[in-house]
Amino acid sequence: MPSSDSPTFQIRPACPADVPALHTLEQACFSSDRLSRRRLRHWVAADNRVFLVAERAGQLLGYVLVLLRRGTRLARLYSLAVSPAGRGQGIGGALLSAAEEESSHSGRLFMRLEVAEDNHDAIALYQRQGYRTFGSYPNYYEDDANALRMQKRIRYRPENLHRLQVPWYGQTTDFTCGPAAAMMAMAALRPDYRPSVSEELALWREATTIFMTSGTGGCHPIGLALAMRARGFHCTVYLNQGTPLFAHGVRSESKKKVIRQVDADFRRSARERDIPVIEEDFTQDQLQQWLEQGALALLLISTYRLDGRKVPHWVTLTGIDDECLYVHDPDYDDEQNPLDSQYLPIAREDFARMSLFGRERLRTAVVVRKSPANGA
Repeated sequence: MPSSDSPTFQIRPACPADVPALHTLEQACFSSDRLSRRRLRHWVAADNRVFLVAERAGQLLGYVLVLLRRGTRLARLYSLAVSPAGRGQGIGGALLSAAEEESSHSGRLFMRLEVAEDNHDAIALYQRQGYRTFGSYPNYYEDDANALRMQKRIRYRPENLHRLQVPWYGQTTDFTCGPAAAMMAMAALRPDYRPSVSEELALWREATTIFMTSGTGGCHPIGLALAMRARGFHCTVYLNQGTPLFAHGVRSESKKKVIRQVDADFRRSARERDIPVIEEDFTQDQLQQWLEQGALALLLISTYRLDGRKVPHWVTLTGIDDECLYVHDPDYDDEQNPLDSQYLPIAREDFARMSLFGRERLRTAVVVRKSPANGA
């Protein structure tokens, strides 16, 4: 595609033959946090990215790499580089604009990036392109330099955003997404509450179903509500079925028996502690109302649209507007920045499918408030 900034260079998708030149460019542009030749080959072949190069007369002048978070409306500017020979010619801005357009065509609404706080030229470029600073991250780079976090809405939608300030906590095991989501909600509602690994494991022990499809069990919504009630929070559970949860996920009859017993015990304890368990579905309008009232919600989703695995996973609802729900996801992989798991935008229509789990089409939410004085 020709650049609108200059007729003297072209912007096109990166291809495997570009890897040697990309590696040379990487060495020339960065003194640390460089992409290796192996990682460049990986991203050229990957499908969850936008990877464009600028060239003139066969010479590679720059590239832009954007990662597309699966199952969400978020794009992340991973790297932008312009060779010394290409600087001052509008190549950086043209690459960024082209990457925004490609990301928008892939259904992304937001572009996020990190930039060293002393990289004034890059910050000026991003500001000219419409990016706004929304946070910072200390000691972000290999040389311990601090980073600014910037964001731009790359596809406009009318929005009526309701968002609460919620601290993020990353789960430390494969099976403690529920406790991590619960700790984020409790820390937001009560600033003196301190998440910790010890508390994460304690919550799991109190809320676990013991078994799951494979390996260690996750957390039952009523179990999470009971654990948070024990810590002084008011909870209401919305659950669209009255049968034992997750029993269909295991083949062993002995494990099914344990899961059914745990489910029955949680339900009995909820009745004894006056924790409402409302056996009906909830709507996205209700989610918005709870946020407006200052409550938070733990939501169970299927990770299929995020990572291709049909695994139940707890997230914390932190915001909602006309287009998206925003969640704190306690999980992230090595390629993701943990900060991109905060206020993660999920389109409303995608969430409607993600929030149904398994053959039983389970949908559940745990609504959390500061005290029993405020009903859910």
